[in-house]
Amino acid sequence: MTGKARILVADDDPHIRKILRFLLEQEGFEVQTAADGEAAWKSVAGFQPDLVLLDVMMPAMDGFAVLEIIRAGFETARLPVILLTAKGELEDRVKGLRGGANDYIIKPFQQEELLLRVTNLLETTRREREANPLTGLPGNRAIEREIARRLATAKDFGLMYIDIDRFKSFNDYYGYSRGDRAIAFVAGVLVGCTQKFGATGDFVGHVGGDDFVVVTEAEGAVDLARRIIEEFDNGMGDLHDPADLEHGYLAVKDRTGKTARFPLITLTVALVDRMGGRYQHPAELSDSLVEIKRFGKSKPYSVVVRDRRNPAADSLEEMVVATTVGPKHS
Repeated sequence: MTGKARILVADDDPHIRKILRFLLEQEGFEVQTAADGEAAWKSVAGFQPDLVLLDVMMPAMDGFAVLEIIRAGFETARLPVILLTAKGELEDRVKGLRGGANDYIIKPFQQEELLLRVTNLLETTRREREANPLTGLPGNRAIEREIARRLATAKDFGLMYIDIDRFKSFNDYYGYSRGDRAIAFVAGVLVGCTQKFGATGDFVGHVGGDDFVVVTEAEGAVDLARRIIEEFDNGMGDLHDPADLEHGYLAVKDRTGKTARFPLITLTVALVDRMGGRYQHPAELSDSLVEIKRFGKSKPYSVVVRDRRNPAADSLEEMVVATTVGPKHS
């Protein structure tokens, strides 16, 4: 990421501008400099940086004024800004943070600290931009990067595609607010289970809607998938009204006044934990998981479907249900 990130350095001291340009370009960043506040703001619009290093005390327009303009703009409101302040100027630092600065660096600065703060803020900002707004989990771009990284190691790993069964019926019946609760509940189950039962470095992503991804170690992936199903089934009752839970279905009237019964929501976990050299690209693995998930969604209960196919085989019959947990009210 750092090789592509653009950084604007705004400081009226030519010596500091020169040092910062050198340090940042050495790290692979693309750098543009500005000698005053007015030039800084024009550069924000034209250069479209990924991060701004902004000196507080500058001619024409000080750093606070530039920061105010940045935060007021629709396109730049979330642009990460690090203030450069003189040592001991606590009032300036507090004012800057209240005005929306993400961080500050005291001059004279330590090179290692400055680079660390820049890279950390860029990484944090990237994750926030890619995160799903409802769950806060990493989205599709982060998911693809994680799967590609794992595939590049040529080692087996566990990849799960998780989907809420009959979510549309649930959402239509209870409304979007309850639907959001269900999605947030599943996100919590996935994060909680990976933290309690998974491996260090496990990844949980939100594809969108009611679809999620979990990446874990191959060893222990089946057990983790079972834990996820169990946690979901233990808590799914709280998402339904007591009467519907007692009946074991949702009674929905169609346009003609006829009542149709829809089963309560369950969870399908499609799991691949033996790559066998079959996959070279995340899209190939994703296509396989969608196929496995379709097999699982035909079941009326929460289920883990594990792909146990031999790399040379290609038949759905060799996919088996590794775990099934029937609903408590059916």
